[in-house]
Amino acid sequence: MADFGGWEMPIEYPDGGVLKEHAAVRERVGLFDVSHLGKMQVSGPGAREFVNRQFTNDLSRIDPGQAQYSMLCDVSGGVVDDLIVYLRTDSDVFVVPNAANTAAVVEQLTAAAPDGVTVEDQHTRFGVLAVQGPRADAVMQSLGLPYGHEYMGFVETDFQGAPVIVCRTGYTGERGYELLPTWESTPALWDAVMEVVAAEGGRPVGLGARDTLRTEMGYPLHGQDLSSTISPVQARAGWAVGWNKPEFPGRSTLLAEKEAGPRRRLFGLLATDRGIPRPHMQVKDAAGSIIGEVTSGTFSPTLRTGIGLALLESSTSEGMEVTVDVRGRPSTMTVVRPPFVDVSPR
Repeated sequence: MADFGGWEMPIEYPDGGVLKEHAAVRERVGLFDVSHLGKMQVSGPGAREFVNRQFTNDLSRIDPGQAQYSMLCDVSGGVVDDLIVYLRTDSDVFVVPNAANTAAVVEQLTAAAPDGVTVEDQHTRFGVLAVQGPRADAVMQSLGLPYGHEYMGFVETDFQGAPVIVCRTGYTGERGYELLPTWESTPALWDAVMEVVAAEGGRPVGLGARDTLRTEMGYPLHGQDLSSTISPVQARAGWAVGWNKPEFPGRSTLLAEKEAGPRRRLFGLLATDRGIPRPHMQVKDAAGSIIGEVTSGTFSPTLRTGIGLALLESSTSEGMEVTVDVRGRPSTMTVVRPPFVDVSPR
């Protein structure tokens, strides 16, 4: 167990470990307890339009019953948080931000909310369990829960008499579902899901494997690959920005950066020796000049080598050979474009 965003979280489970837990998700199925994630509700007449004026992505692109990845920026274009928006109705929007940033998101939205629109922090009203891996559908079917709906779609149902939201989302790249039960019913749902996951040859998965899985996909982690100083443009997250929307915090700054071209961008690093990149390690070009630094890095259990994300000068090109200072020893790496691995169809 370790502190993570103010919550006690499992790094790994008994008889597990990062390698076993990572393999379970890639090959069979894994179950994550990520109930530390924030939850908040924006409700009232015009809630959808209000949220659309606050977050970067365009909520007009989706319909009720769908979810959307988005970001909340500040006026300078920095990322306050990246999050998932669940559109229930035009007057009811459910949001799942990162745990450590929930208070900041609630504060910024509350300050901007018009009369009639309420922003409510529901952090401990719901749990979040993630079922991820090629056998995820089989697990859901065995439990009698909805499965097979489209990616980023969600269904509100119940399990053993308690309400639960089932969404086709996840942070591993694998086919999977995130379940949002009530806080009180989460332990019972965990037990029921875990029994089926174990029967499918899966196992519970902690934060250690969650990080290796998301890094293999090149998914950003807020505070490292996205932050108040790393914009969506720099992080290659412009696909989650509604550039034609007339309003959201930081829009003019981000538009100017997009048009001028950012001075740095997020790239992938694939080690060609035994070195493992870690955050804040310097990255140098063939001439020995510093061209950036690692933002996320780990050992890839799938590829059996070091991988990482790095914020590098925009002139950097894919296929370029660089060196990373790994504890005083230069390690050779190749610049690539994530994802690092192929996964099962979502």
